[in-house]
Amino acid sequence: MLATRSELLEKIRLGEDHFLELKEVKFAGGKVRGPAQDSLADEMAAFANSAGGVLLLGVEDTSREVLGIPVEHLDAVELVVRQACEQSIKPPLAPIIERMTLPDLGGAEQPVVRIELDRSLFVHQSPGGYLHRVGSSKRPIPPDHLARLFQQRSQSRLIRFDETPVPRASLVDLDESLWRRFAPTHSSDDPEILLSKLALAARDDGGNWRPTVAGLLMSSHVAHQYLPGAFIQAVAYMGTDVLPDGESAYQRDAQDITGPLDQQIRDACAFIRKNMRVAAYKHAQGGREDLPQFDMLAVFEAVTNAVAHRDYSMAGSKVRVRMFDDRLELYSPGMLPNTMTTDSLAFRQAARNEALTSLLARCPISDDTLARHRSHIMDKRGEGVSIILANSERLAGRRPVYRLNDASELVLTIFGSRVVDGADPREG
Repeated sequence: MLATRSELLEKIRLGEDHFLELKEVKFAGGKVRGPAQDSLADEMAAFANSAGGVLLLGVEDTSREVLGIPVEHLDAVELVVRQACEQSIKPPLAPIIERMTLPDLGGAEQPVVRIELDRSLFVHQSPGGYLHRVGSSKRPIPPDHLARLFQQRSQSRLIRFDETPVPRASLVDLDESLWRRFAPTHSSDDPEILLSKLALAARDDGGNWRPTVAGLLMSSHVAHQYLPGAFIQAVAYMGTDVLPDGESAYQRDAQDITGPLDQQIRDACAFIRKNMRVAAYKHAQGGREDLPQFDMLAVFEAVTNAVAHRDYSMAGSKVRVRMFDDRLELYSPGMLPNTMTTDSLAFRQAARNEALTSLLARCPISDDTLARHRSHIMDKRGEGVSIILANSERLAGRRPVYRLNDASELVLTIFGSRVVDGADPREG
């Protein structure tokens, strides 16, 4: 939308309308004085609640003059925009934020910030309430219209989020060597049709073929560029706590794990295996045995569940792995589906991402130790949580704990074994 320089200049010449909002940016020292964060949030939410649009910062709306933004202040402007999206809009937005230059009245190129909003699958609330775009201004959504909008967008999400096409992504973002592994060996279908049958691609509202969320997550190395947060953030800390005034100083190891989801799972398990302690103890009857800090089968099941069942519609939220001297914590974005509770996880099944889980069920584990349990990453038996609880309790003597963090994130804590060289801590 208004993606080319010529299109944008022509729209600026004509002035604001249903798809374009212009804002001058003012500063006090090095800080943005205007527009305020809440004002930006209202404009962006109104676009997302309507048909989408472009918010252009650095252009005066009445004169339509390109005033620009000092280069040294671009970071501050982008920070205010990101904070407006993440802190002042519910649910949060993840627009395209682009820095570019446009000519002023004298022909000199001036830096501006272009923010592109797509029509959202959700209805967004901002500080001004529920707003939408009416011509060149934003207006409160009338109650009857708001009720219909909630109903329409809820119905659109009956198509699972992992099967929805991703705006701006194209089929060239999919690695053929990755998606072909899911396809029949002999197929006469065109690639687009074959990808759609695999739920890896779909047509958008304009009839264009786009990768689906599942397509990017399973068949691309750049999913995180289109789906912010589609990676695992893994950190190993020294000690048993994180100090808020010196978090980085206490990190032993850290890694942002990207790539296809099956590779993310393997790499996260490798990170945990590399950073956990292993003790050697002597049997009473003689002989030595290694005792790991965590049961790797339980770890594998926990990481797989966190990645496969998280809510990928929560833009910017990522799976987090945090290792401490006494425990492992896994954070998975999203509420529990339907009427499930943390107490019922071991007894019930509910797949938020059916396309993803189906594709992961076709990915080999590629780990000789874990492959003794099963050959592929996912299975349909629903034994994962039971294995996490039983194996970890057997090793550490403490049952893992599931809890909800602000009803928007599932947190699993797996306690580590008391790995002290010399004697088996499970005895006595």
